[in-house]
Amino acid sequence: MNVFFVGAGPGDPELITIKGKNTLEKADIVIYAGSLVSPELLKYCSNSAIIHDSASMNLDEVSKIYRDNRNKEGIIVRLHTGDPSVYGAIQEQMDLLALWDISYKVIPGVSSFQASSAALKQQLTLPGVSQTVILTRISGRTKTPPLEDLALLARSRATMVLFLSVDQARSVQEKLQPEYGGETPVAVVYRASWTDEKIVRGELKNLATLVEDAQISRQALIFIGDVLQSDYEKSKLYDAAFTHGYREASL
Repeated sequence: MNVFFVGAGPGDPELITIKGKNTLEKADIVIYAGSLVSPELLKYCSNSAIIHDSASMNLDEVSKIYRDNRNKEGIIVRLHTGDPSVYGAIQEQMDLLALWDISYKVIPGVSSFQASSAALKQQLTLPGVSQTVILTRISGRTKTPPLEDLALLARSRATMVLFLSVDQARSVQEKLQPEYGGETPVAVVYRASWTDEKIVRGELKNLATLVEDAQISRQALIFIGDVLQSDYEKSKLYDAAFTHGYREASL
């Protein structure tokens, strides 16, 4: 068996890539994260495909499927939410596959942070405001390295996107406010691209209250930064007075 780690996208079944969809259609075995991946994507699977919902499975149980089918012909798709490179927990699976000499590939997907920025209709990097996007999370059961504490990362005042942290919104607010300031705009996007998507906006000093009032406790991203509401410089790329490799300045 060849194993393909496929990014399912953030929720909307049309946001899987063409390559991901084509691979899913050819799969003999599909292991999908049922707690996060839209079941609509399973409609792309063949009627003969064996489907496993990994929501209640541990690493050993998932890996056993790879190991038990290693000498068979065909394709196993491991369908992960969003893009599997961000909090996808695929490295430990890939390391086992390499150890067992099982061939595998990764097909990227649309991340929830990208779907959320689209829902917000917001560019995350703006000239003169922020040229850096920090993707991170608050320390929880999975501890962040000491040098990645939110209070330290906040010193840059870059655009910050927090995964897996909305249930600790008050702690996020307390850690970030000293560096960003209480008036820095924030946005929380719940289940980006799903039919029940929800967006709340406000200021960092009110983040915890915003989340509580909206009754959001999971499956949401927190955005912090001046890009959400700030004047910015226009891009040099389309500036008529700017010369680059494909165009001479016209002014």
